[in-house]
Amino acid sequence: MSIIYAQSGGLHDAAVGRLETPIKMVIEHESDLLTKQGGVRDWLYNVERSARFGETIVGENEFDVFVAAEEGAGAEADAPEETYSKFIEHIQFMKEFTITAKMMEDAQYGVAADAKRRAENFVRAYYKTQHKICEYALAHGTAASGTFAKAALDLTAPDGQPLFYTAHRWGGQTRSGTQSNSYSLDLFSSAAAFEAGLSELAVLMRNVKDENGEPLGYTADTLILPGNRPHAEVIAKKVCGSAGATGNGYNDINLQYGNWNIIVMPGWQTDDDRCMIMSSEANKNLGGNMFFNRVPLTVANWVDHHTGNYIWSGRCRFGVGFGTYKHILLAVDSTGDTTGTTSLA
Repeated sequence: MSIIYAQSGGLHDAAVGRLETPIKMVIEHESDLLTKQGGVRDWLYNVERSARFGETIVGENEFDVFVAAEEGAGAEADAPEETYSKFIEHIQFMKEFTITAKMMEDAQYGVAADAKRRAENFVRAYYKTQHKICEYALAHGTAASGTFAKAALDLTAPDGQPLFYTAHRWGGQTRSGTQSNSYSLDLFSSAAAFEAGLSELAVLMRNVKDENGEPLGYTADTLILPGNRPHAEVIAKKVCGSAGATGNGYNDINLQYGNWNIIVMPGWQTDDDRCMIMSSEANKNLGGNMFFNRVPLTVANWVDHHTGNYIWSGRCRFGVGFGTYKHILLAVDSTGDTTGTTSLA
């Protein structure tokens, strides 16, 4: 991801000149550093560039199996059918900061400490916005819409329902049905319960139907936890990080060991114990969590001749949304079950 630097015309002030290049270098350096650090956007989303107003993700069913035919007979006709489409519109975000005339005048030997820190934080805020909006979209996936930094977000899957829902549609005109990706079960009462619950959820993920009604067969490998549930986090880390089954003295094999990448989302603050499981392969192949980068951070600067202050303004555009619901499940602990979940026996 790049940052575009644009200089406004008519800058002849010597004090401005002493600040202009150093701040530009700080911003570019911070950009290079932060792109390597990762975050929710990079860990859980497909990041793609876009050159359009928005992006549409289209799904269709596949050819059915070949059908036997008598000698000399023609083949049975079959044709894919478009089953869904999802449009993700890009949103414009902007931010501005000012370096006062006095600070510019006192910056005799490079950028003043406050000015440098302000430039660094400017770029950090850009990347923070991207990671935070991705985190917000997943954390609020039980709703059809939300508001992040004054931006109205569409949090629905292609069938028009929230990302996590008990009766998502699959199929088209010829065959169709519903399926859930929101469940309630005993998860965090003990380590043994969590180990068993993960096994159930993994099977549910594997049996999510495609548009033909056939199990997709994807393996769940990513466990996503809220940032404010230490009890649940401890149990999850013990189970996923122990070679042997926890809570018994029989030296049983822990079937979950080595199968999961654990990601804690600090911004996901819940009132009960819950988690998400995701197949990273399904996320990639089916276009699940999508982040489209339309315009990277573009920085312009100018002098306000009324005050003599030096102004930096940043602008960017990107879109966030879900191209399918089939890559991820929400599981709520049954002791804190809420509406909108399917209970498992």
